[in-house]
Amino acid sequence: MNVKKLTMSQALIEFLNNQYIEVDGVEKKFVKGVMGIFGHGNVVGLGQALEEYKDKISFYQGKNEQEIAHAAIAFAKQKDRQEIFACTASIGPGSLNMITAAGTATVNRIPVLFLPSDSYADRQPDPVLQQVEYPMDYNVTANDAFKPLSKYWDRVSRPEQLMTALINAFRVLTNPADTGAVTICLPQDVQGEAYAYPEEFLKKRVWHFDRRPISDQAAQRAVELIKNKKTPILICGGGVRYSQADKEFTAFAEKFNIPFAETQAGKGIIPFDHPLNLGGGGVCGTYAANVILKDADLIIAVGTRMNDFVTSSKTAFKNPEVDILSINVAPMDAHKMNGIALLGDAKLVLSTLDALLSHSDYISGYGDEIKEAKDQWEEVMQGLGDIELEEGLSQTRVLIELNKLLCDDDIILSASGSLPSDLERVWQTKVRGTYHLEYGFSCMGYEVPGALGVKIAEPEKEVYAFVGDGGFLMSHAELYTSIQEGKKINVLLFDNHGHQCI
Repeated sequence: MNVKKLTMSQALIEFLNNQYIEVDGVEKKFVKGVMGIFGHGNVVGLGQALEEYKDKISFYQGKNEQEIAHAAIAFAKQKDRQEIFACTASIGPGSLNMITAAGTATVNRIPVLFLPSDSYADRQPDPVLQQVEYPMDYNVTANDAFKPLSKYWDRVSRPEQLMTALINAFRVLTNPADTGAVTICLPQDVQGEAYAYPEEFLKKRVWHFDRRPISDQAAQRAVELIKNKKTPILICGGGVRYSQADKEFTAFAEKFNIPFAETQAGKGIIPFDHPLNLGGGGVCGTYAANVILKDADLIIAVGTRMNDFVTSSKTAFKNPEVDILSINVAPMDAHKMNGIALLGDAKLVLSTLDALLSHSDYISGYGDEIKEAKDQWEEVMQGLGDIELEEGLSQTRVLIELNKLLCDDDIILSASGSLPSDLERVWQTKVRGTYHLEYGFSCMGYEVPGALGVKIAEPEKEVYAFVGDGGFLMSHAELYTSIQEGKKINVLLFDNHGHQCI
């Protein structure tokens, strides 16, 4: 067996540099680079390795650990989870600063590799500066706090453990159902320890995104259910985006005359002016979506967690005959609301149902209801655009005017406060990938670093962060990084006189 003697950090960087993903026959490099801040715990281990391999893998020096991690999340989200960044920080508070972002990644099902530095594995210098000691169990360090927020967690206490840790890490990072934050803790002494790594471990590895079909029996049950329903409605969730099922979703809706509502993650996949697009559902959704959802006898939920706030799943489905048919790769989400689960890839499942349902000459029972609902909402929108206030422009009015002003392919980004609610309701998206909302966690402080992550993903496009004054004050250090790296972002600051609804 051929081996290569490297430090654990060198082997880690070589491994990251050789990871690829294949989707529908297209192969691309999976790990774009590393974002981080150095300090004791990672500067002479991982930091040295990144310097040695700087011609092979990019590194972005951030200013705040939580912010760089949020930038990594935004990058992966904008890339439809097909490219990622890893994030590193020094031990103690530096690494713990990334915990909020780990929650953001896991809640939103966005793959990010966290590499927090850890205390000495040999324990001889303990306690070092910034080390947390847990008297009941000396194996516990500050980084154990990442466990409940990670889809996979490991600690590399010996250099050879890196091999199983990274294989398991990428097993999860490339899993469409179980992806999220992956945490590999790196004790500072082990980062510099050498080991003879098998070249087999270090060579190019391709992770295949194999689309998951549903069984013939499950497809047939779903078709029989749909055939007996008159007023079905589709919900377009983030799973449609990550499966890249845009065409299949649109074709299914059009062929069978089924209107659809959007979640925050699903908004903008299909243009706002599509005749069957009712806009966002839920508390902050449109009149058109919610009035149709109220009377629907079948909810076909595609790639959504069924969050009530953006789907009205627990409040507005009022038809006593309503059933929920849930298409999802994640079993937990597919079975929510006592739904009939179709476990599979959205693109494949919709194509399968389309083919089977076509044999029955099925079409929904909708007449003019869809157009009437959309027309009524258009009247409401007109009124919102005409609001005049003595104290100045309302936030809703500002968004409507900005929607006219910005170019169709400019990317907008937001996350917290009242802005996401107003955006879901009134922003009219014309081009796919230009509406970027972090609303699974609605994390204040995502906006500015998120804009940087999106700009790294889409360097040729203008990126606009919409942020309230409270959220801006919480997190704006990566403005400096955007200048440092020559990645221009635009920040639109909304003065809502404090935190307001937060």
